[in-house]
Amino acid sequence: MARKGRPPKLSPEHREVLVRLTQTHPTCSLRELQAALERETGVKAHEVTISRSLHEAGVRRSKTASQVRADEATPAKKRYGYTEAHRRQGPEQTYPSCLTDAEWALVEDIFDNEGKQGTPARYARRLLVDACCYVVRTGGSWRMLPKGFPPWQNVYRTFRRWSAQGKFEAMHDRLRAQWREREGRTEEPTAMVLDAQSTRSSPQGGEHGYDAGKKVKGRKRHLVVDTLGLVLAVSVTAASVQDRDGAHPVIGATMAKYPNIETLFVDSGYAGQCAQTVSQCHGVRVEVVRHPANKNVGRWVQPDQPDLFTVMADVKGFVVLAKRWVVERTHAWNERARRLVMHHDRLCCVSEAWVWLAEARLLLRRLTT
Repeated sequence: MARKGRPPKLSPEHREVLVRLTQTHPTCSLRELQAALERETGVKAHEVTISRSLHEAGVRRSKTASQVRADEATPAKKRYGYTEAHRRQGPEQTYPSCLTDAEWALVEDIFDNEGKQGTPARYARRLLVDACCYVVRTGGSWRMLPKGFPPWQNVYRTFRRWSAQGKFEAMHDRLRAQWREREGRTEEPTAMVLDAQSTRSSPQGGEHGYDAGKKVKGRKRHLVVDTLGLVLAVSVTAASVQDRDGAHPVIGATMAKYPNIETLFVDSGYAGQCAQTVSQCHGVRVEVVRHPANKNVGRWVQPDQPDLFTVMADVKGFVVLAKRWVVERTHAWNERARRLVMHHDRLCCVSEAWVWLAEARLLLRRLTT
């Protein structure tokens, strides 16, 4: 006798889609599975229905796993120190931070396009750019510029004028497009990664706060990068601003410049209401990449899945996360410029300009190597 009652909400085809989604995103939550299922099949099922269907398919959520012995992994050969490529300095460079002739040829028109009327320029534009690169790389104060550069008052005024005009951002955007072309990517990115970093501020003053999570008093640098780790947008706020609150302005600035972006990768700090709001307001798909040891969510495990897939669930400390490590690497690139290790400027817009200049200087070195 056939069983009577309401037919099941999810058909066998829908269950296959659910199992495939758990294989693709093993750390996603039930709410994220619900949204992904509705996006692919058009069926909106309750979280309890999804959980029951996965249980019937043999898919469970695992929060514990065995540990990997350290002697089983083959450690990679490590290299320490600088190489000759790091120490290279051309004959036209007064300091290693100065631009070479090849580097200046890529960005000369950006800084030499000012009007020809009025009093001729007293100092060469290239010399002023070299002075700004010297400050961002060494972290020295404006008053301590070497005698080989123009007076620090002139350099500072020029830096502030170029920052307000967006020249450093324009320089970086041009170089990023050239580097993406060299890497075989399209000029306009389609995916972005968001993360924030709290750094200390100096007694100079200006906007600052206290990040209770990181135990840092200073400012927070919100970065949006592409999948190559190249900056798309930057926003500097007080460290007391939560990551989810500072995400909307920087994502809005990114979408205004690159409306073709479809996917946003974030960590668990942006999950929940923040991810839903960003997805609804900007029309992007938000994927939350969680740490393997995240006990709040766990990990979806198939019945015939080997233990190797659950090995990393108990790992503590730093773990390389797919699509997430690129923005962490960008934060490390920024800290090579000593001016970005601590905020010495009163205005947040000046701190943002330093990021554009530091990243552009890095791309100049890559493109001319």
